[in-house]
Amino acid sequence: MKKNARKSDRNPTLRSRLLRLVLVPLSLILLIDIVGSYFVVRHVANDVYDVELNEIARELLLHVTHSKGEMGFDLEPDAERTLLLDKEDQVYYAIRTMDGNLIAGDPTLPVQTVIKSGKDTAYYDGVLQEQSVRVALFRGQPLLHPATEPVMIQVAETQVKRDRHERALLIQLILPQVLLILIAGILIWRGVAHGLAPLRKLQQEVGMRSHLDLSPIAADKVPGEVEPLVGAVNDLMTRVDAVLGFQGRFIADTAHQLRTPVAGLKAHIELALRENDLTQVKRALGHLYTSAERLSRLVSQLLSLARNEPNNVAVNFAPFDLNQLALRAAQEWVPLAYKKQIDLGFDTAGQPVLLNGEAARVTEMINNLVDNAIRYTPPGGRVTVHVRQDENAHLIVSDDGARIPVEERTRIFERFHRLLGSHEEGSGLGLAIVHEIATLHNATITLEDDVDGVGNTFTVSFPVSHAPG
Repeated sequence: MKKNARKSDRNPTLRSRLLRLVLVPLSLILLIDIVGSYFVVRHVANDVYDVELNEIARELLLHVTHSKGEMGFDLEPDAERTLLLDKEDQVYYAIRTMDGNLIAGDPTLPVQTVIKSGKDTAYYDGVLQEQSVRVALFRGQPLLHPATEPVMIQVAETQVKRDRHERALLIQLILPQVLLILIAGILIWRGVAHGLAPLRKLQQEVGMRSHLDLSPIAADKVPGEVEPLVGAVNDLMTRVDAVLGFQGRFIADTAHQLRTPVAGLKAHIELALRENDLTQVKRALGHLYTSAERLSRLVSQLLSLARNEPNNVAVNFAPFDLNQLALRAAQEWVPLAYKKQIDLGFDTAGQPVLLNGEAARVTEMINNLVDNAIRYTPPGGRVTVHVRQDENAHLIVSDDGARIPVEERTRIFERFHRLLGSHEEGSGLGLAIVHEIATLHNATITLEDDVDGVGNTFTVSFPVSHAPG
């Protein structure tokens, strides 16, 4: 269970990926919008309340006096309280000369004398008595006669109502956007879940299937992006079904073909055990050896047939010379041909015939063709192996055996098919193996009458595409 959990952590679901791809950008957009809204609201609130500070500064300018060469300030205490009265915030002021000398007001106000060119007022944030304040710095010319130098007037206000106003504006701006994002997130969540419903249904359908059910998965209700995957799975299931079908047929054929020789072995063994005469025992052992040899050949051919099944094997192509391969294979059969008084010959192409394929499998194919030819050619007959090359490469094996009827020439390559009236021992697998190996190499095999009118000619044609570049 822990192993599966770790695997799930490493492989997030498609739903989580889609939701992350959509909801994460939405959350980032919301965060950017909140930050942007804060600065916009801050600017709007400052614009509203800064105007009041500027008006107070202009009013204070009217009370600046000049007497005996010195600047002064004349404002009644009641008028001052009225001018600076505010229900929520504290208001402070300071009036200075252009040199920074205090004329009147609070000397602890943070001093700043920089005003942008072309303007008469500057606004900035500061700290007074451990409180955040907003300061308006006004530069003005007192209305005096004679005219005097300009003065700098600072008006500072704590930010209680500004902060309250900002919070109210932020809530009014951000709350609808947050609700909109939440609604969008819920809709996206449900939309993704609804969009992935066909995949869940497909998973349930496949999960409830029996391991024996290899029928195609219906692809008419799956999303278009998943349809190629379903098609690939169906193709895989078709190939698996073909392999399992071959294995089932192979097991059935093997059980059927092995039943008779195994029964014969048991009969010969029982006969040998009952005999007391050594001559009869030796005869029974001779029959036993013959039966064991036939069984060994049958098992070897069955294994070769399974090994060369086109749907169940991968061929590792490599260059080889068909001319040399056929010559070496034919030489291996010379002793048996000599024993049966058969003239075994080889007709070379006169030059290398290069192909791409598995030399071992092609050698097995040649051995089965030559074995079949020698087995069914009567004593005194001829068997010839030819190699030819034109636009294709050809391996030809001709014999002087009994002519195979035209109507049997397609069935002769079927498994366990043997011609009626044949007195030779065999399992009917040799030519089936030849056909399977030829199919593996994209080669075609044909059967015709021999050119001299006696016997048969098997021709395996390899396409030019199998010649190495």
